[in-house]
Amino acid sequence: MPTIFVIESSLRRAGRSLCRTGSGQGCTKQRVPKFKLLPEHERRLRLDDEAEQKLLVAARACNWKPSTFELFRHVIILARDTGMRNRRELYRIRVENLDWNNRIIFVPDSKTADGRRMIPMSDRVCEVLRTRGEGKCEGWLFPSNRTKCGHLTDVAKQFRIARAKAGLPKDLVLYCSRHDYGTRVLNNTGNLAAVMKTMGHKDDGT
Repeated sequence: MPTIFVIESSLRRAGRSLCRTGSGQGCTKQRVPKFKLLPEHERRLRLDDEAEQKLLVAARACNWKPSTFELFRHVIILARDTGMRNRRELYRIRVENLDWNNRIIFVPDSKTADGRRMIPMSDRVCEVLRTRGEGKCEGWLFPSNRTKCGHLTDVAKQFRIARAKAGLPKDLVLYCSRHDYGTRVLNNTGNLAAVMKTMGHKDDGT
């Protein structure tokens, strides 16, 4: 089910598209429907270094099973250092799509055609992937016997618990790590085209 953030983003794109075509033949701007949208808090919030540390400290204090804490920590690291979309990409990483020699993660399927791409591994991403993929030649990086698809589908419950314990804003969600990734890489490289390609974006407005 799409989140409110996805719906809001879709409505904004639809509104921009309608405004661009509003002056065309047979269509006037007066006919463009008005969308009452919430402020884009999720685009301003970033899951940065400070937020990551607070989340992990809080999560460690939750007395979760060691495997649950490690899963949570690994997801946070991968989300921040790859900019991958949570459900469609990150949770669906397969061992056979990891190029260890070139330190590349291949994303074979995503939300859009532009989402099919290669993502470089940072040092800590490489460490996490090797830990989770140790002894495997194929299969899900985050396998799960609790889901029909056979892989992890969500850590939202754990994220909410850790976020509350850390005293972080309720608007902060795991997807904010994607915004942080794009901002950090753009600041470091100054190459918008490369950032868009790495993140699987076609529209620089997203």
